[in-house]
Amino acid sequence: MENIPPCPACNSPYGYETENGLTCPECGFEWKIEEMEIEEGLVVKDSNGAILVDGDAVIIIKDLPVKGAPKPIKAGTKVKSIRLVEGDHNIDCKIDGFGSMALKSEFVKKA
Repeated sequence: MENIPPCPACNSPYGYETENGLTCPECGFEWKIEEMEIEEGLVVKDSNGAILVDGDAVIIIKDLPVKGAPKPIKAGTKVKSIRLVEGDHNIDCKIDGFGSMALKSEFVKKA
């Protein structure tokens, strides 16, 4: 294959073909071209570059202050069943003890 697309996880241009699809030598991510072509709408990546989808679980990577709350959301808090939306705060979720929140994907990593 002449035109191998860049790695969806780290954008490395050095991907190569394997029996199961394509593999990135820099980050080790494996994917199939068919899966990439289907993925065309909203693409949201976490702080490590992993692609997030609706229903994923994520972990907060740093303490996040919340206006009107006496304490911040602590780093390491796991958030289940996220929903992706357009905009600056592109993750809608429910956090135990805080309720419904909108988060930026740059402050989370995929669980």
